[in-house]
Amino acid sequence: MSAAPAFRAGQAVTRLALTDFRSYAALALDLDPAPVVLTGPNGAGKTNLLEALSFLAPGRGFRRVRLGDVTRLGGRGWSVFARIDGPRDAVEIGTGLVPTEEGSVERRAVHIDGADAGGGAALAGVAALDWLTPQMDRLFLESPGGRRRFLDRLVYGMVPNHARHVAAFEKAMRERQQLLRSGGGDAAWLAALETTMAEMGVVVAAARREAMARLDAALAAGEGPFPRAVVAVTGYLEDALAADPAVEVEDRYRAALAGSRSRDAEAGTTALGPHRSDLLARHAAKDMPAERCSTGEQKAILIAIVLANARLTAARRALPPILLLDEIAAHLDTTRREALAQAILSLGSQAWLTGTDAALFEGFRGHARFLTVRDGRLVG
Repeated sequence: MSAAPAFRAGQAVTRLALTDFRSYAALALDLDPAPVVLTGPNGAGKTNLLEALSFLAPGRGFRRVRLGDVTRLGGRGWSVFARIDGPRDAVEIGTGLVPTEEGSVERRAVHIDGADAGGGAALAGVAALDWLTPQMDRLFLESPGGRRRFLDRLVYGMVPNHARHVAAFEKAMRERQQLLRSGGGDAAWLAALETTMAEMGVVVAAARREAMARLDAALAAGEGPFPRAVVAVTGYLEDALAADPAVEVEDRYRAALAGSRSRDAEAGTTALGPHRSDLLARHAAKDMPAERCSTGEQKAILIAIVLANARLTAARRALPPILLLDEIAAHLDTTRREALAQAILSLGSQAWLTGTDAALFEGFRGHARFLTVRDGRLVG
């Protein structure tokens, strides 16, 4: 085994505190910026800890459950607090489920350095996170929704405002659909919502196209045992932007939305837009779509994409993303496990890795903090 490179810290969680989050009644953990290896039996709480960290990014965590579903049994809400240190400064993030009256809408609070951030979209500009979970092993085989969320998470690291633009598009789309469902309402208001959808939709699609072009180039430049992947994004707006200027695409999309009101009202959904785009990936050496590759090859392609994106984020923002890698070594041979450790340590990413056997992470020995998880408690 070759010697691991010296670890150069980028951004890292240096303090983590949980309250009533799944199996953790309370947890307070102080850390240095090095990678963290969590081992222990299945059901001990390793994945729960990574899920808590995933709430430091926009969205509903990597399990995408209702906010109330992560509350520990008997609790009324949950909270996650993290201090994230970078080379020049630090930021404190607090988020959690705000207790509400029975029957009212769940609300997630987000505070950055003690101030109300107004929602999870603000987190995209604070810390870059990426993750791989066992459920994502079928990413290329299942519906486009999962691939689209994965795609947008990759874009967040390169375009911090992307989360806000996606949220603005989706909000306008929901309001338009509500008006259509109720009979159309004010035509001027419908037109205003469609203008917002067209503006934000084109911004979202353009960011995805640019990010995937950069990622594809980074994948082409990568070396090592992980397969070379070719990636692209396809969709109504993304495909249109490949041929025509953004202003023309925006005008056409606005007109298409106005012309599809009756159809969208009847269908109960918006037929056209970036909410239906998809990520395409191919195994370059085999010239084969990722969905036709073996399970192990698909996992290796995903790892190659995440590592290439981490390199891009490190170059663009001078900070590699924090990586949450759940059961990452399950389908990797010794060569690829060592290559993964080498890549993470070279990047300076604070990776959080889980597994049942500490021997799978020997490449991190001397460069990571090893913790054992038992019944929602950490040892080591």
